[in-house]
Amino acid sequence: MSPGNGSFVTEFILAGLTDWPDLQLPLFFLFLVMYMVTVLGNLSLITLIGLNPHLHTPMYFFLFNLSFIDLCYSSVFTPKMLMNFVLKKNIISYRECMTQLYFYCFFVISECYLLMSMAYDRYLAICSPLLYNLAMSPKVCSNLMLGSYLMAFSGAMAHTGCMLRLTFCDVNIINHYFCDILPVMQLSCTSTYINELEVFIVAGINIIVPSLTIIISYGFIISSILRISSTEGRSKAFSTCSSHIIAVSLFFGSGAFMYLKPSSAGSMDEGKISSVFYTNVVPMMNPLIYSLRNKDVKIALWKTLSRREF
Repeated sequence: MSPGNGSFVTEFILAGLTDWPDLQLPLFFLFLVMYMVTVLGNLSLITLIGLNPHLHTPMYFFLFNLSFIDLCYSSVFTPKMLMNFVLKKNIISYRECMTQLYFYCFFVISECYLLMSMAYDRYLAICSPLLYNLAMSPKVCSNLMLGSYLMAFSGAMAHTGCMLRLTFCDVNIINHYFCDILPVMQLSCTSTYINELEVFIVAGINIIVPSLTIIISYGFIISSILRISSTEGRSKAFSTCSSHIIAVSLFFGSGAFMYLKPSSAGSMDEGKISSVFYTNVVPMMNPLIYSLRNKDVKIALWKTLSRREF
């Protein structure tokens, strides 16, 4: 009967985003459209960067990986989320829940460190342009991405490993639309003190370290931009960073609100709304932010479409 690790619960029920009947169908179509835009936008950006050699630069190498991560982690939970709006009981097995939690943590942590690498890339491009090609060589870029994935692997293993040590007895309704750490932890019938400490430390490291690095990088960037004499030069420098600043603000702001505060049953409803931003809005907005505000991407898209016409 037990799926392992002393657990008496073999399946969970996902409560979903809301239990208001009148909102189920409108929300289903809303999030279905958002997911379709997310998939189409990120796949288009991946394809565009892959097909255009002049986009094979460090900045677009990181953007390629960002689109891949956004595509993957939005697909980890969105199909189950959509089922919440059309089923009376959205059931997920114990093993599926732990698997979903692992991959969700992996891709979210990957994005944290990828956004940090992108900030470092912008810092070198603006503050040390003469050393940029040497400092951001293909080997350095690959190592930064490898480091991001290794941090994600270790963080996801820590979160999932601590969750597997908990015992779940009778209550199996997760007050969320996917198997997030805090809502699942609240169902345990054993002490969660170690888990709460682990979440605070690991999530704190994975939010604070990239955030501080990004803030310091942009401190140097802004200082360097303000020393540029021409208005046109300052405007061009700011435009290369604005898309990244918007993406970072949305992602880290909503993530910090969810994890760097005491957990309680009452705060879970607020947490679900916050989660929508970094699980649904951010993956959808990233390709739009980086394409609509990026001249190189627009030119590459136009050239790609022009070639297809002939």
